[in-house]
Amino acid sequence: MKTLLLTCLIVALAVVLMGVKVLFVKGGKFPSGHVHDNEALRRRGIGCSHSDD
Repeated sequence: MKTLLLTCLIVALAVVLMGVKVLFVKGGKFPSGHVHDNEALRRRGIGCSHSDD
C-alpha cells in the first residue's frame, strides 16, 4: 500500500510540474510539439513526413 501511495504522489507531482506554465501563468499553454513549429528542426531542413506526399 505504501508503494502505491508513493507512486501516486510521484505521478501527481510530475503532472503538476509539467503543467506549471499552464496552471499558474495567465494565458499559458503547452508548447507545440509539431515539427513545423520547431525552428531548430526547420533550420536543419527536417520536415514532417506527412507533408512530403
